[in-house]
Amino acid sequence: MMTGGLSETKPATPEVQHIADQVKPQFESKVNRTFDIFKAIVYRTQVVAGLNYFIKVQVSDDDYVHLRVFEALPHENQGPRLHAFQTGKTRDDPLTYFESS
Repeated sequence: MMTGGLSETKPATPEVQHIADQVKPQFESKVNRTFDIFKAIVYRTQVVAGLNYFIKVQVSDDDYVHLRVFEALPHENQGPRLHAFQTGKTRDDPLTYFESS
């Protein structure tokens, strides 16, 4: 994968679920809601000065959100940060690049 381009869409892994779990409080704070379901479904990555994760997350039986999470390079010693999100998504909505919420 070249720098800047998005990877193919892949099924979420336990690592991606862990990243989603780490930014869940940031997301809940921004939307002023809590979610019992927060299951990563698929993801894409983008190599930048670190890594952007675009993650489709199931938040209820029929509702999904798209998260854009930035993970800094390991030597920067920072956890993942929620950079942007999109709400009102469905299971079938394609996971594509987006800038901000």
